[in-house]
Amino acid sequence: MEGMPVTALIGILVVLAVVSVVIAPRVRTADGFFRGWSDTGAAPGVLTLTFSQVTTWIFARSLLNAGILGYFFGIAGAIAYTAYYGSFLTGWLIVDRLRFRYGVDNIQAFLQSRFGRAGTACFNLLISLRLLTEVFANLLVVGIVFGVAGSSAYVLSILAVAGVTLAYSMSGGLRASLRTDLWQMSLLTILLVVLTAMMVVHPLFEVSAIAASSPELVSPGWILLLVALLQVLSYPMHDPVMMDRGFLADRSTTRRSFLHAFWISALCILAFGMLGVFAGLHRIGDEELIATLNRLLGTPAMLALGVALVLSAASTMDSTFSSASKLAIMDMRLGNPSARNGRIAMLLFCVGGLILVFVGTDDLFAAVAVSGTASLFLTPVIAYCILGGRDVKPWSFFVTFLAAVGGSALYFVETSGYVNLIGALTGVEQSYSKLLVVTLCILAIGFLSFGLALKPRKEEARNHG
Repeated sequence: MEGMPVTALIGILVVLAVVSVVIAPRVRTADGFFRGWSDTGAAPGVLTLTFSQVTTWIFARSLLNAGILGYFFGIAGAIAYTAYYGSFLTGWLIVDRLRFRYGVDNIQAFLQSRFGRAGTACFNLLISLRLLTEVFANLLVVGIVFGVAGSSAYVLSILAVAGVTLAYSMSGGLRASLRTDLWQMSLLTILLVVLTAMMVVHPLFEVSAIAASSPELVSPGWILLLVALLQVLSYPMHDPVMMDRGFLADRSTTRRSFLHAFWISALCILAFGMLGVFAGLHRIGDEELIATLNRLLGTPAMLALGVALVLSAASTMDSTFSSASKLAIMDMRLGNPSARNGRIAMLLFCVGGLILVFVGTDDLFAAVAVSGTASLFLTPVIAYCILGGRDVKPWSFFVTFLAAVGGSALYFVETSGYVNLIGALTGVEQSYSKLLVVTLCILAIGFLSFGLALKPRKEEARNHG
C-alpha cells in the first residue's frame, strides 16, 4: 500500500512473530489442543475469552471494510458495519440455549437431532468454506499492505505470515490461540487508540461534519444497516471461531465474555470506521483510503495502521486454524481426536487458503460477501427451533438452505457483472439494495417453509418425552 513504511513495518513484525512463537505453548493433549484447557484442566477465564473473541472478530479485512464503508458512505457505512458486531449478543443467546436448554456440546449435534446427517453436512459445508475464505481474505490484506499483487514483497509477506501463524498454531492449537490473542488484543487496542487520537486532534476533524456525512436516507450505508440487522441473528452461528469459544467455560464466564466482547469490538470497529469517514470528507479527486490517511495523518499513522492490519490478520488466522482443526477432527470426526491429526487439518486449511490467494480472485470483497447471505438459512432454525423450541419437518431446512445458497450465488454473479436479473426484476441498481432484496426473499422463503413444516405440539411431546 502506498504510504506504508515497509522497512520499519517488517522490523516490528519480525519482533511480533518471535514473541508469538516463544509464548505459544506446546500442547499434546486433545483437551488443550481443541478446547484450550490448561495442563491442570482449567477453562479460560473472562479476560482471556473476551480478548480472544474481540481480536478474532476484528479481522484485517473487517478493519479495511469498516474504513472503506466510512470513506465512501459516511457515518452510515461505519454504523452499518458496526451493527454486525451485535452478533456477540445473538451468538450468546444461541450458545446459551444450545448448551443449557438442549444439552449439546456443539451445533452439529443439535442439527443432527433435528435434521439428520444431511442437515449437519449442509452446515459443515458452509462453515468449511467460511474458514477457507477467512484464511484467504486475511492473507490477501497482508499482501496488499506490503506490495502490489504479484510482486515479490506481496508473495513473500503472505508466505511469511502464513508460515509463522501456522507454526505457533500447530504447536499449541486453541490454547496457543487464546494465549497469543491476549497480548495481540492488548497491542491492537493501543494502536487503535493512537490512530483515533491522531484523528481527533487533527485541525480538520469536526464531530458535526462526521455526524452529517450521510444525509440521505437512501444512502447505501443506511441500506446496508438494514441488511446487517436482518442478518445479525444468523451471522454468528455460521462463524465457528465465535461459536467454539462459547463452549469452553462455565455459563457465567461465557455470558460475561460475550457481553464484554460486544461493546469492546463495536467501539473498535466504529472508531476505525470513523477514520474512514474523516478521510472521506477530505479526499481529493480519486484518492484511495490509504493515500488520503497518509496525506492527513502522516507516516507514523501508516506504520500503526500497517501493524494493526497484519496483527489482526495473524490473530484471526490462528483462531481460524484452531477452529478448522476442531471442525475436521472433533465435529466431522475425520480422524481420531489427537493433537497430531489437528495439526494435519490446520496444514490442509492453510494450503487451501494459499491456493485461493494465488490462483483465485484478488477481489477481497467478492470472495467473502456471500457468506453472511448464505448463513440466512439458519435464521428460521434459530427462531423456530433454538429459541422457540419447536420441531419442524426436515424438508423445510433443505428448502431454506437451497434458497440461501441460490440467493448468495445470484448476488455474487449479479454484483460481478455477469447477470442483471435482480436489477431487471426490481429496478434497483446499487449493490446493497440488491443484497437487501435477496436477504428479504431468502428470509420470506425460510419462515414460510418452517411455518408450513411445524410439527403438532403433541408429536413434539412424543419425540422429546
